[in-house]
Amino acid sequence: MGNIVAIVGRPNVGKSTLFNRLTESKEAIVDEISGVTRDRHYGRSEWNGREFSVIDTGGYVTNPEDVFEKEIRKQVLLALDEASVILFVVDVESGITDLDEAVAGMLRRIDKPVLLAVNKVDNNMRSYEANVFYKLGLGEIYTISSINGSGTGDLLDVLVENFAKEEITEEKEVPRFSIVGRPNVGKSTLINTLIGEERNIVTPIAGTTRDSIMTRYSKFNHDFFLIDTAGLRKKGKVSEDLEFYSVLRSIRAIETADVCLLLIDATRGIEGQDVNILHLIIRNRKGVVLLVNKWDLVEKETNTMKEFEKIIREKCAPFQDFPIIFISAINKQRVFRVLETAMEVFHNRMQKIQTSVLNKYMLEAIEEHPPPAYKGKYIRIKYVSQLPTHAPTFAFYANLPQYIRDPYKRYLENRMRQKFKLTGVPIQIFFRKK
Repeated sequence: MGNIVAIVGRPNVGKSTLFNRLTESKEAIVDEISGVTRDRHYGRSEWNGREFSVIDTGGYVTNPEDVFEKEIRKQVLLALDEASVILFVVDVESGITDLDEAVAGMLRRIDKPVLLAVNKVDNNMRSYEANVFYKLGLGEIYTISSINGSGTGDLLDVLVENFAKEEITEEKEVPRFSIVGRPNVGKSTLINTLIGEERNIVTPIAGTTRDSIMTRYSKFNHDFFLIDTAGLRKKGKVSEDLEFYSVLRSIRAIETADVCLLLIDATRGIEGQDVNILHLIIRNRKGVVLLVNKWDLVEKETNTMKEFEKIIREKCAPFQDFPIIFISAINKQRVFRVLETAMEVFHNRMQKIQTSVLNKYMLEAIEEHPPPAYKGKYIRIKYVSQLPTHAPTFAFYANLPQYIRDPYKRYLENRMRQKFKLTGVPIQIFFRKK
């Protein structure tokens, strides 16, 4: 089990800025609005050769006024359960507040290392003012400025000393699956169904998941990371900066994934925005499994599923070789088939086809149906090889590569898909001079 550090504290003390500094990223959304970090957010960090995960929790609030505050409180409790070390952040500018005392009271009762970080200490006067926080009864205080980084090195030294001594094991490449789709198609519900705990805040408000969240999943003989993304929206709808961040983050979730699980809403059918997301996945050459969620809400006729599938494939042309699974995340209908299929697509994408097998089969296909002559010149393809890239890419070597047209390229791709297991995987074909 890896080491996990949970950053807790009331809203606006600088938890997200500290998270960004530790993970050297702009992962958590940092914004002046109080309570912007709505979900636990995960990142990876490394200090003195020790790797660990960091969770940035939502601001802990003792008197949950609205639905979010109540859910955020649950999130913090979950984070405390998972953490190996807790980093409690307070703000020197505001001194000790009632909320700080409430959090401290909770932390004194738990049997885990707690480090108290007094943030925004960027001069001697403030260092002196920070001493008031000894009153919280949590032992030593660490003065830091998460914006300019002062004091964070000392804090990290102590932090990693608190980790349990671990056996060093080589982590093999673990597949990453991203769950993507428009807002409110049920992405968080699907993740909660798969994981069997409320990792994500699920409220019926569009756009609740503003960040992407990564979860390690090891059950039922599977081991992978699940990345849940903020709902992708049309650019015009991105009114506030937050939404802008979310869209960027969803795009990055596609970029960091091996396989994307694209969720669409059965009650709305496949819409333009869904097709755009699919094109984004193809452009990044990631594996794709299309999931039609809320299938339990659709009136069924004899051929409903076949008809639905046909419409999807027509709208997604020319790329049509991907699995489509009809699911209900709420009723857990076919969700485990989703995992099996995602794993298959992952293996399809990682495979290396033997050069001899590739040539034997493809050169026969070319002989059966050679490329059409161009201005009286005959095009001869002599050899084909798979290039050493992260997604399947093939080079066909020919005497006149510049004269080979798209329809012929599609013919070659279709023949490859018939023979080799490439379902769910966009492939690239290049023609090169022999």
